[in-house]
Amino acid sequence: MMVLLAACASAQQVKFETASVKKGECRMETSIDPGLITLKGVPLRGVLITAFHVRGDLIQGPGWLDSDCFDILAKMPEGAAADQMPAMMQSLLAERFGLSFHKEPRQLKGYSLVVDKGGPKCPEDDPNKDFMGGRGTVALRRGGGGIKRAMTMEQLASYLSGLGYGPVQDLTGLTAKYDIQLSWAPDRDFEPAPPGAAPAASPNAPPAPTVDLFTAIREQLGLRLDRHDVAVEYVVIDHIERTPTGN
Repeated sequence: MMVLLAACASAQQVKFETASVKKGECRMETSIDPGLITLKGVPLRGVLITAFHVRGDLIQGPGWLDSDCFDILAKMPEGAAADQMPAMMQSLLAERFGLSFHKEPRQLKGYSLVVDKGGPKCPEDDPNKDFMGGRGTVALRRGGGGIKRAMTMEQLASYLSGLGYGPVQDLTGLTAKYDIQLSWAPDRDFEPAPPGAAPAASPNAPPAPTVDLFTAIREQLGLRLDRHDVAVEYVVIDHIERTPTGN
């Protein structure tokens, strides 16, 4: 029943005006101009991420989703809103790849992002100051990283969910956009890169952070990560063809 409902829902969704889908070499080139979507050499999991607006690890399907890459050129209908693009991508996947799917709610061990006892330390974003224009830097990895970007707490939780500790749910109750400046050192159990794998730091570079992610979030943002069972929704692929139908 869930498969049938998913297929019917996909068929009713708005569609691209024109679309070309071909197998290609993996190179991950993407651009989204007004009305035109260009994906070159993108693994099909990346296309599914766009279609369902979820993290890649929440998509359950065949292993070749990560190894088979495609070139997709799609034109949106005139007057279509940008937020309709994921629905159009789902329709395209149903038509060209025979996609059928269902969604499964699951409980996973993760974290809740909450305000620490001293209160938040990240200022609200001032649009007049255009803090990084929302286009700041994000370097996410358990082996040390940093964020300097204007974002909501929900967006911050989403970024942190990608680090491999588990899903992070925003329970701060903070609804504005904030200027997030966060940097952290590698975990103690994180295996460092071998000597010579990274270039030497510039003598003028700021000192490297010395605290782990959990401490950095408390000290730099006035927030906290608490252990928490998080409800997530998996997209489970029931059927998908490896070779798309012709254009």
